Amino acid sequence: MRYEGVKCGRDGSVDNHMEMGKKLLAAGQLADALSHFHAAVDGDPKNYLAYYRRATVFLAMGKSKSALPDLSRVIELKPDFTSARLQRGNLLLKQGRLDEAESDFKKVDYETAAKHSENDRQIKEGLERAQRLLKQSQKRDYYKILGVKRTAQKKEIIRAYRKLAQQWHPDNFQDPEEKKKAEKKFIDIAQAKEVLTDPEMRTKFDHGEDPMDPESQQGHHHHHFHGGFHGFQGFNPFGSGPFNFKFNFN
Repeated sequence: MRYEGVKCGRDGSVDNHMEMGKKLLAAGQLADALSHFHAAVDGDPKNYLAYYRRATVFLAMGKSKSALPDLSRVIELKPDFTSARLQRGNLLLKQGRLDEAESDFKKVDYETAAKHSENDRQIKEGLERAQRLLKQSQKRDYYKILGVKRTAQKKEIIRAYRKLAQQWHPDNFQDPEEKKKAEKKFIDIAQAKEVLTDPEMRTKFDHGEDPMDPESQQGHHHHHFHGGFHGFQGFNPFGSGPFNFKFNFN
C-alpha cells in the first residue's frame, strides 16, 4: 500500500503515520514504511523522530546519501540526540569527510561523558577511527593515489590501477629525473592496488592502519615493498624493458 501525497495536518494523523511506518519498517516493508514517514515529515516538519525514522529506512534501503540530510535535520532540531549524531558520524566516515565525523564523535563523547551510555563503546571506537583516518589522510591515501572512492569495487580498483600503471610506467620516460619520479609513482600505484584488492589489508587501511607502513604495524606481519623499483622480479604486464613487476589482475 502507498500513502504518497496523503495530507496529514493534524497531530493524530502524524502519529498514525509514525506508528504505521514503525510497524512496516519492523516487517521489512521498506517502501511502504518510507511513504508513511514522508507523510509524517510533511505533516510535522519539526518532528525530529519522523526524520530519524525516515533516515533509518533510507539506511535499510542502502540509500545513505538520502539518510544524511535527515540525520542532520534531526540534530538541528534536537542537538542532544546521541543516536542520530553517532549514525551521522559513521556515514561521514564512510564518505571520507573525516573532520566532520571527528566533530560528531567528539560532541557525542562530551555529551555522554557524565553519564553511562550503551553507545559508549561505539562512540569511543568511532572517535578513535576518525582520528586514525585523519592522521592517515595526512600520509598516504591509497584511494586518492588510484583516484577511486572509498566504496569502489575490486573491478573499479583494478581498472584504475591498469590505467595509471600504463601512464606512469618508467619505460615511458627518458629524462632521468622524470624516470625517477615515475618509478616512485609506479610503486605507489602498485602498493595502492596491492592494499585495496586484498580484503584483509583493505580492512586494516579502512580502519586507519597502513599495511605498507612498518611503523603502523607494531610488529605484526605485513606486506611491504623493499629494494626500490629494480627490486621487482617477474612478469611485466606492459611489455619488455628493465622494469619487471609481477601483478595479479584478479
